[in-house]
Amino acid sequence: MSEFTRILNAVQVGDAKAQEDLLPLVYNELRHLAARKMAHESGTQTLQPTALVHEAWLRLGGDEQPTWESRTHFFCSAAEAMRRILIDRARRKQAVRHGGGQERCDIDDVEIAAPSQDDELLAVDDVLDRFATREPRKAELVKLRYFAGMGLKEAGQVLGISEPTAVRWWTYSKTWLYQAIQETRGPAKG
Repeated sequence: MSEFTRILNAVQVGDAKAQEDLLPLVYNELRHLAARKMAHESGTQTLQPTALVHEAWLRLGGDEQPTWESRTHFFCSAAEAMRRILIDRARRKQAVRHGGGQERCDIDDVEIAAPSQDDELLAVDDVLDRFATREPRKAELVKLRYFAGMGLKEAGQVLGISEPTAVRWWTYSKTWLYQAIQETRGPAKG
């Protein structure tokens, strides 16, 4: 049993000391995940890992944390909270009053048009809910990988699946999501 699971179990039976131990443990794990996720974001991303963790913590309930069934339940909820935060930020940045998707760039560096990180984030979000109705556990893997920044091994551990299974699910999920995004975008213009 992991330290996290032990503390969660103690909190659920009313152990006050465990409640004090939970926040630092959760905070450190969330901070680590957020830092890994933000390292893969574009250079125009202004959200810092600490801010992402704080906002995710607040969305999860802040000091009034709900009862978590397990480590898996907590981290799937945290991944969903981070997903919503990143999606909300991407949508806000693309709003007309915020420049409608215009980016600053050095004209000398422009060669071809490429989708921004926000475009990719919104495209994945648009099809992920549809995917979750068909494949809920695989959708959780996508959220843990794409929005929480976990590796396949770590996400597999959170979901209670082996690493080879996580690899298969990830391959399937990426293919399904890619095809769904292509269908929503329509035929390519040539």
